[in-house]
Parts: sequence; C-alpha cells; structure tokens
Amino acid sequence: MTRRIVSTVVLALTAYTAGIASAQTFQVQCPTSTITHPNAANNNSEPAYSAPTNWTPGSGGFVSPNAVNGAIKCQQISGGDGYATMGDGTQTYMFSFGPLSGLADIANGLPGTQFPNTFNTVDGATLLPGDPATTVSGGGTFTFNGAVGLTPNLDNGGAIDGHVDVRSIMDVAVMNGNIPAPLMAIDEDDEFFLTLSNVGQIMRPDLFEQHTVHFHGYPNASSFYDGVPDASVAINIGGSFTYYYLAPDAGTYFWHCHITPPEHLQMGMVGQIYVRPRQNRVPTNVTLYAALASQQSDPRTACNSADIVCTNPLPAGGGNTKTGGFNSTTHTATKMYAYNDGDGSTQYDVEYPIQIHGFDPNFHFVGMTFNPEGFADMKDKYFLLNGRSYPDTVTRGPIATQSADSTNHFAQPLPAVINIPVGGRALLRISDLDVSEYQTLASLGIPMNVVGYNAKLLRDQEGANTNYLTNSITLGGGESLDVILDASDTGKYKAGQKFYLYTPNLDHLANDAENFGGLMTEVNICSTVNPTTKDCQ
Repeated sequence: MTRRIVSTVVLALTAYTAGIASAQTFQVQCPTSTITHPNAANNNSEPAYSAPTNWTPGSGGFVSPNAVNGAIKCQQISGGDGYATMGDGTQTYMFSFGPLSGLADIANGLPGTQFPNTFNTVDGATLLPGDPATTVSGGGTFTFNGAVGLTPNLDNGGAIDGHVDVRSIMDVAVMNGNIPAPLMAIDEDDEFFLTLSNVGQIMRPDLFEQHTVHFHGYPNASSFYDGVPDASVAINIGGSFTYYYLAPDAGTYFWHCHITPPEHLQMGMVGQIYVRPRQNRVPTNVTLYAALASQQSDPRTACNSADIVCTNPLPAGGGNTKTGGFNSTTHTATKMYAYNDGDGSTQYDVEYPIQIHGFDPNFHFVGMTFNPEGFADMKDKYFLLNGRSYPDTVTRGPIATQSADSTNHFAQPLPAVINIPVGGRALLRISDLDVSEYQTLASLGIPMNVVGYNAKLLRDQEGANTNYLTNSITLGGGESLDVILDASDTGKYKAGQKFYLYTPNLDHLANDAENFGGLMTEVNICSTVNPTTKDCQ
C-alpha cells in the first residue's frame, strides 16, 4: 500500500517538475488508470462494494488489489479574483476559486467533479468569458463538463495528456471566481486528482499571490498534498499543480487556500467537499450490518480493539433493531446514506450542501484598493448561505455579476432552497466557512436530526447512536454538521407546505445593519423532487 501511494506521488511530482521546466505553464492531470485502479474501462462509474480492498505483492515490486473499489475522479479549478452580488444589490470584490471543469454541472448547482471519460474531453465550441453559463459561441445549449483548455498534444501524436490551450483557460478563469468555491464530491475508495491553475488577481496587479488547496480536517492526507505551504508547495501565477487524494472516510469537509489564511478565507477562497460512503454501493438486499462488518478487514478503515477513535463502529444489537422507522436489515437500490452506519440510521432521499459564510465589506473594499487590510478590525456584516443572502437563496440558477471586464460572470451558481419529497428525508451537509463569527441555523416545524459532526458519525465506541434532535445548531468556523430533516410522516407533512431554515441572530439576518438578506432559505415539501435539478415536480 505504501508503494502504491509513493508511486502515485511520483506520478504527480513528475508532472509538477515538468511544469517548472516549462516556466510553470498551465496543465491538467486525470489518468484513466492507476496502480489502485488498473483497468481503465472500469474507472468511469462506481462499482458495487462486494469485498474490502486488500493488497498483495505483485510483479515489479508493486502491490495489486484483490478487489477494486471506488473509481477515479478529477476536477480543475482556478485561483484568481472576481465579484459577487448581495441580496441588497451590493457588489463585492473577492479573492476566489473558479471552475475549470464540470461547468454545466456547476451552473446547475451540482459538484464539478467528473469521471475521466468526461473530464478528458475537448470542447468543440468556443467557451465564452464568464462561463459557466447557458450558451456557447454561436448559440446552443451549454453542456460541456470536461476540462477547460484541454487540447490534443501535437508533440505527442495528438494525445490527450494534460496539454492545454492557455487562452481558453484565461478566457474562462479571469475574473470568474465563485463564492463559495466550486463544489466537490467524491466516493469512498476513489482516487481524486484536483488541478489548481493560478491565473492571478487581475484587480491587484501589484500582488503576486500564490494559492494552495487545503482540505480542512481531511484524514490521511499526505503532507505534500495538504496545501500548507510550509510543508508542501504553493502555486505561482501562471502555474498548475495536481493534488492527489485517496478517499477513505465518508463525511462533510471544507477546503480553502492556506496562503495567509485569515485574508484569503475572508476574501472568499473557501468551499465544500463531501465524501459519500461505501454503504451507498452495497448490492441490493445485502444486509447493511454484514456489509459494515466486512469493512473491518479493509486496512484503510479497519476498526479493532486497539482503535479507540474508530470512525465507523458497528451498531449495537447486531443491526437487527429498527431505529427511527428505518429498515436496518437490507439495502435497497434507491436509498442513500450519510455514513457507513450498518443500520440505516443515516438514510436520506435528497442531499443539499449548506455553506455558511460571512464577510466584512470594508475589508473587501480595502482589499481591492491597494491598501493594507485592518485584520484587527475585521467584522462580518454580510451573511450568506451558499454564497447568497435571502431572497437570493431561493432563486434557482446561477447569479451573474458584471465585473471590471464588462462581462457577466456567474459567481454564485449554488442555490440554497431545500425541496423534500413527501415522505422523504433531506440530508443537509452544513459547513461554517466563516473566519470571525459563530453561526446559528434554526428549523421550525421540521426537527433537525444531527447524525454527524466534523465528518464523524455520532456513535460511541460501544455502537450506540448518539445522534440527537434539535431545532437549532451552532457552528464555529471550520466545523461541519450532517443534519437530516425528516418529513417522512405523511400525516403531518403535505405537498405544498413551506418551512424556513434561518438564523435567530437578528444581526445575521441582515445586510450590513439593514434588513432584507442574511441567513434564511425555504424548505418546501413537494410531491416529488427531480433527482438532478432538485426542483419540485
């Protein structure tokens, strides 16, 4: 296993040093196969979880898996700047990450993470500045989810090998930062290749800002890919770097730039990543308890008597009891879970990322005007859910802001409205991306069932669930909670009902000491919910 990781590190280091040799030109990386996932044809979909992955010595000194789980996922992002519009019409300047892959999905409020067969595609039309949008040059529907700028390498026989057209990347990425940063989603056992291309701060040409990606609280990350510049690398303007992660632990995390973090986080360089559990891929009618028990022999996530901080202990009672009305015995193809619970207690029907963020408008203004920011005086006055304040939180579709280049850029693609099907449950993946404030969200009418905290299932080491019901939760910066809104009681919850998720802190329910804005969104009960768009039907 160690050799496998080292070999993959060498792969990425080779690409990185090649970039240095060519004056840090842009590039991307998304291999179609690796030592962990040797069969390229099988890496474009998630396989069923039938047995744990263990490793045996192979030829050439490599190790080989006895069972291949997960797939390969890739994503490309930019580091730069941009503008966003608040609910009261105020425009604010940001340091920000932007999307350079999965543009159509991001425009629809979905993660931009892609399988290799989608990522490694070349767009046949000309991308317009400001994408992700809904049109392409010459008209038509915008459907491109591949890597921006990827183009055949004529020096390598026309191969798709990470070679890019720099002009395409600059056209799309300049002044096209998102708030929050592009959403990422992977599955346990995936290998994740994330390329960051630094396009520079156009509004601050006096700055030579480096950027990194740090997965906050993410376990088992190699320090080389952890994004802390003291122990890893930082990406200069005009350069790209591909981070590598193996995904062994389900849960909700967030990520940010680790260059002068108080400044870059306050300015907007923060986003969410979540990892879906293996339990989603258990074959139909397999016992959840037995599936979780088999994971104990997987060296990545094994729980044993010596492990006092086991992340997924088996549920008490052998998984033969029903908890909260869930069928704890077998998995069905239509069910999804927040964690590998072994008893179905984290089951949900629809999921929503809810990212809380606040910013100081004075800090952002000074950050655009060549003056040193006043860190000691930092005080958030605008408060956002998924980069929007009410009523923009319930607006579907990306919100555009005209930037200094006179082009509309879709800086706020992610809505925050929550639609739950009748008889269903919604998983809220809540992250607090704030720098200086504690944040509270309350739900009246539909209790919050808190099942996970900081990407850990709420369960003690004896297997007893420690999840709890509440009508409000409070988080500090860098914390996350997994919350299920349970509307399964069809006698109580009917189609057409509307509830609200909001903050009881009145100064956080406003825009810069004025009303009309802040942390509030709608929770709608619908007859059915479109599984892709999350719209009521």
